[in-house]
Amino acid sequence: MKILFAVLSVIIGLSAFGTYIKDIFLKRTKPHAYTWLIWALTQGTATAGLLYGNGGLGAIELVIGTMLVLVVFVFSLRHGTKNITKSDTAVLILALLAIFVWWQLHNPVAAVLMVSAIDAFGYIPSFRKSWQDPWSETLLSWGLFSVGNLCSLAALTEYNLLTVTYLITISSFNIMLMILCLLRRRKVARLITP
Repeated sequence: MKILFAVLSVIIGLSAFGTYIKDIFLKRTKPHAYTWLIWALTQGTATAGLLYGNGGLGAIELVIGTMLVLVVFVFSLRHGTKNITKSDTAVLILALLAIFVWWQLHNPVAAVLMVSAIDAFGYIPSFRKSWQDPWSETLLSWGLFSVGNLCSLAALTEYNLLTVTYLITISSFNIMLMILCLLRRRKVARLITP
């Protein structure tokens, strides 16, 4: 069963990123560069923690996802939102400072807890952007990201703070972003038609 969930997590994760990247080029999705930069810096470490905690097959999707997060960040520089505020910059600076502190930690559990918190802060610019333009995100991708992460959880070899914290954090925040967009779409007309 662990192998099945690992394979499913990879297939679902690739589908989520494929849909998201396609929608970037179709101008349906406008990723926030600061959010994706923070995630590019944190997901690799969380993945290392998951491997260190004996996550086994459950780490495969995050290894691949780390590379694809970097790809989305690069695309966001050209095709992402241009609506970057001072508060977005403040969140980025705080996240970068936290990453610096986290690099000094020599405790894998503390590092994974901190990187999960930093990753959660990385959602703030995307939450703000999505509040203003809830049509600027591909909800199918966010749903698939969450399902893929849950499959990764099911594929874990061991369940401990190192292996579950990050996956639960990002799955929860992905779902929150989806809910925010769905609720706001009821009140905000589409700003840009694809």
